[in-house]
Amino acid sequence: MEFLIIKWVHILSAILLFGTGLGSAFYKYFTDRSGDIAAIAVTNRLVVTADWLFTTPAIIIQPITGFWMLHLLNLSLESTWLWLSLVLYFIAGACWLPVVVLQIRMRDLAQKCATARLPLGSEYHRMARTWFWLGVPAFAAMVAVVWLMVVKSI
Repeated sequence: MEFLIIKWVHILSAILLFGTGLGSAFYKYFTDRSGDIAAIAVTNRLVVTADWLFTTPAIIIQPITGFWMLHLLNLSLESTWLWLSLVLYFIAGACWLPVVVLQIRMRDLAQKCATARLPLGSEYHRMARTWFWLGVPAFAAMVAVVWLMVVKSI
């Protein structure tokens, strides 16, 4: 029973990690293109909040539950799929950390512009492009990690 609970938490955290990331990216990307500065400010605030409420705990839970299951199943820590998963997970994390900083800066800038009724300007749009392009390898890495989690071979 212990294993099934840990596996459930692991899968649930993977779903939250994926769902929050994809949902946030979708809404932020299209809201940014709307030009509605008030909506952009709200969306940026909610993206930052979602990262702290869902993404951050999932990022912490994933390796804990993963290694716990490996231990319970007596699986080797020398498996290629495991190490490849960890490398990809760290690549995604290395992309995510600057994304968090950018999200906070974009949230603050969008709120300032919305309050003052000013356009967002080139700094915001530069950060948004960087945010988007950092998300591409992070998302691809996480798709590969989930695939490796499921097939557990290579």
